[in-house]
Amino acid sequence: MYIKKVFPISGMIIWTRKYILLFLLISFIPVFLFDVLEWTWLHLPWLPIGLLGTAVAFIQGFKNNASYDRLWEARKIWGGIVNTSRTWTIMVKDFITNDNSSEKLSADELKIEKKKMVMRHVAWMTALRYQLRQPKPWEVDIHSKKNKKFRERNFALLESDIPKEEAISPYLSEEELSALESKGNWASQILGLQSSHLKELKKQGHIEDFRHMELMNVLKELYTLQGKSERIKNCPYPRQFATLNLYFIWIFIFLLPFGVMDAFQDIGQGFITEMMEHEHQAGFFHMLFDALGKHFVWLSIPFSALISWVFYTLEMIGENTENPFEGGVNDVPITNMTRGIEIDIRQLIDDVDIPAPYEWKNGVVL
Repeated sequence: MYIKKVFPISGMIIWTRKYILLFLLISFIPVFLFDVLEWTWLHLPWLPIGLLGTAVAFIQGFKNNASYDRLWEARKIWGGIVNTSRTWTIMVKDFITNDNSSEKLSADELKIEKKKMVMRHVAWMTALRYQLRQPKPWEVDIHSKKNKKFRERNFALLESDIPKEEAISPYLSEEELSALESKGNWASQILGLQSSHLKELKKQGHIEDFRHMELMNVLKELYTLQGKSERIKNCPYPRQFATLNLYFIWIFIFLLPFGVMDAFQDIGQGFITEMMEHEHQAGFFHMLFDALGKHFVWLSIPFSALISWVFYTLEMIGENTENPFEGGVNDVPITNMTRGIEIDIRQLIDDVDIPAPYEWKNGVVL
């Protein structure tokens, strides 16, 4: 997501510049026909257009609230992953001991066992974020050729640049990585490996029953958090609402100039009426108010374009918010969060060769 100012007005205008030009053109055509070609019948009453705009605003508000709820829920889920990762690490660090074991392990051997479980947890987070970055049919816009060029120019999406196997291999043994290759859901399988490792440690006496149960509860929580993330990823915002709302907005945008034009024409007629009541005014002001009144309808163009821009920009914001894991600049930064958790938990076990945080590109972190 953007760490600097999110959507400053200049950035918003650049983001929607093509649509601004389109809205100006849509507003220009009826005014040209009305004033230049004198199609004075070409207008609509404002009341039905206003009612349509009110309905569209309600639907758009509902969509944006639902989209933001999806984004905020995703952020809370990954906040839970942060906390549970620390819990898992501190439990692994303190629960795995020689207290009840008949075959004692050396301090170095215990440290290796603990590091295996912590590194495997990093592998789980990495596998999960790769699964969440996989494009879905309803996320086609973010993976279009146009957006791909924008992404390559402005920020880096590691899940597109680095293969999954290459990203996970530093955290798993060759045997574990080989066992995953034939599986579908790597994240679930890695948690299964954690469970098997705990079972073996319990059998050897390095974890007693109560501590084994507590560690299994943490794995259960990780499965829950993974499932919540997958629910958001695999269940899109209902497309019937999203599609119909987009159609309604375009209908409103095309009808809007005809209603606004009629209102501005009435204002212009008011100017002319006011001028006729003050015929004693100087000739220059008389000519100015006369010209302004006759052509006041042209001022409807920027106002129509402005209203259209507001409605359509809100639609674009909602559309770009509803899928918080697809890899856009305003999505949940799960890549950076994964690296931050990795640094944190590896420091908890006093590991060495800890990686540096990912570098931001153009103020964007994903």
